[in-house]
Amino acid sequence: MIELRQVPGRWRRLDVTVRDLPLALGLACAAFLPALRDYGTQVGELPARPLDGWAVLVIALECLPLAVRRRWPALTMLLVAAGFAAGQVFGYHSFAGNAVGIALVSTGAHLGRRRRVVAAVLTVGYVALAVTLDQLTGAERVDEFVTFYLAMALAWGIGAWLRSTRAAEAERRHRVAEDTLTAERTRIARELHDVVTHHVTAMVVQTEAARYLTAAPDRLEQTLDAVTDTGRRAIADLRHLLDLLDPGHDGAARTPSAAEVRVLVEQTRRAGQPVDLTEVGEPAGSADSAGLTAYRVVQEALTNALKHAHGAPTTVAVRHAEQEVVVEVSTAGQGAGAVSGGSPGVVAPAAVPGGSGRGLAGLRERVEALGGEFGTQRLDDGGFVVRARVPRTYSAAGSRS
Repeated sequence: MIELRQVPGRWRRLDVTVRDLPLALGLACAAFLPALRDYGTQVGELPARPLDGWAVLVIALECLPLAVRRRWPALTMLLVAAGFAAGQVFGYHSFAGNAVGIALVSTGAHLGRRRRVVAAVLTVGYVALAVTLDQLTGAERVDEFVTFYLAMALAWGIGAWLRSTRAAEAERRHRVAEDTLTAERTRIARELHDVVTHHVTAMVVQTEAARYLTAAPDRLEQTLDAVTDTGRRAIADLRHLLDLLDPGHDGAARTPSAAEVRVLVEQTRRAGQPVDLTEVGEPAGSADSAGLTAYRVVQEALTNALKHAHGAPTTVAVRHAEQEVVVEVSTAGQGAGAVSGGSPGVVAPAAVPGGSGRGLAGLRERVEALGGEFGTQRLDDGGFVVRARVPRTYSAAGSRS
């Protein structure tokens, strides 16, 4: 049995002709009701004639074309106008005469091409109708014809307004869809950059170090184990990322948080980077936007340290507060070595060959999107500092992130 809430959806899936047919049939049937006989549209002073067989044909010509008013609007308008003119000339005044107003609104709303041509044909036809009625009665008033013409023009204008409104809404939805797609692509690119760059950089550094450990089998085995472990983590993180992006995935996709910074630091240490970690406060119990962003800041900073200052002492400081997470990652200088991804911060660092700039620039956008602050600074000894303050509450909306 069909539920009532399913009826609107099923109705919208029907062909437009089927959906418009009840209007055409209903208007035609109403024309034969005596109570509605005096509520039609009449032009001129010709007296009304009784409805006969020819009247049925006129009413059908006025009403039935409305069934295809959205599929063939120009044809519908011309047929209805012809029926209306015949009804006025032969005195078949009925409720069906109102179909001309409906046809005008519908044509103005749905006609896409040759709108001016159709409007010109209708105007010429109306002038011919006015002249014919004046010849038949000899007592027609020009002001009444002009008033009726303006009323019909208003009906066409209403349809044109509906058309422009619908087009503007379609354009707005198109822009929203494009903006959403662009934002989603940017988000995917950031996530892939954060996940892949960190793990691959660690694997490259570990593999390079393994070249010099052939004389120390124990340390070589440890390094190769670290490479294997890093590769497995990279695969796992990529799978979790794909789960996060797949709308059909049933399970909850894993999202890293600030609570996993210790694991991140330990992985970097195993890659040969000396890292000291200082944490103040307790991280949030579950992943949130602030925690994920703080994790990505530490991840990108450590990746850059591995890539451009391998072996240089690095410190990571994370302060967890109720309203915000504050992160600072500092890497000591190694001569002319520098951290890539330069973006303007506290002090704008010089660009580093080989750096795309995508990492830190993406972090700045992440942090500022949450209403936080992000900065980078070049130290006098050639080192580099990355700082971020990520609020747990949107400053504008006032809701938890």
